[in-house]
Amino acid sequence: MVPDQAYDGALGTEGGAPQDGGTPAVRVEGLWKRFGQQIAVNGIDLVLPAGKFIGLVGPNGAGKTTTLSMITGLLRPDAGRIRVAGHDVWADPESVAQVKTRIGVLPEGLRMFERLSGRELLAYSGRLRGLPGAEVDKRATQLLEVLDLAGSQHKLVVDYSTGMRKKIGLAAALLHNPEVLFLDEPFEGVDPVSAQIIRGVLERYTHSGATVVFSSHVMELVESLCDWVAVMAAGQIRAQGPLERVRGSAPSLQAAFLELVGANGRDSGESLDWLGGPAR
Repeated sequence: MVPDQAYDGALGTEGGAPQDGGTPAVRVEGLWKRFGQQIAVNGIDLVLPAGKFIGLVGPNGAGKTTTLSMITGLLRPDAGRIRVAGHDVWADPESVAQVKTRIGVLPEGLRMFERLSGRELLAYSGRLRGLPGAEVDKRATQLLEVLDLAGSQHKLVVDYSTGMRKKIGLAAALLHNPEVLFLDEPFEGVDPVSAQIIRGVLERYTHSGATVVFSSHVMELVESLCDWVAVMAAGQIRAQGPLERVRGSAPSLQAAFLELVGANGRDSGESLDWLGGPAR
């Protein structure tokens, strides 16, 4: 087990602390995105509080990835306004630059410089962020230890497993100690050991006062991790707020989610009366 001080050294409090108790980590107003005839995000409003572990949940195709891509500056919206850490994401180049210094991003299907080793990737990412070389090397060493990648730090990223790629991507996203961390399906395809390590790092990160926003369609995971949830379906926000409020009187977040997205009552296989019978 890596001592807490190693983690705290890698992720100090100067970037992680929310800049203003009254300023949301993310504020979205009237956000739209269309691909051809398909409306992916349908005029949503969203306010995500600072200093929380936030889950953006929804079925496949709900618009979660598109929404996070627009919030993090990876995809230009058709309409709407987005503010992250108090700065307008799409107002002007200077504002975009201000936002990008304050966020960390681990997108789905992350593309990395695969011919670099894990340590070289972190060294490159940190220096690209403008951090002093000595500080980059110190933080990289600590993150590699905490994320159980020290033994593979000189191995090329192209040879990393899915779980290792998620962990090195997380390390790169955390290296500059962002105020808000955005993760798109960070646990998908990850083995239980790697998932537990990632979970521990994220929990300690939010305990320092930083904000984590991650998308998922695994309700049990969200319910065990998050204290604030937004439910999305068909490009719209169906509910948002503290986990207890969104769950309401339902026995679980899963049950509340199915009700919110209108999945209750759908044919769950009763019509497949031939399935499981004698082969014909």
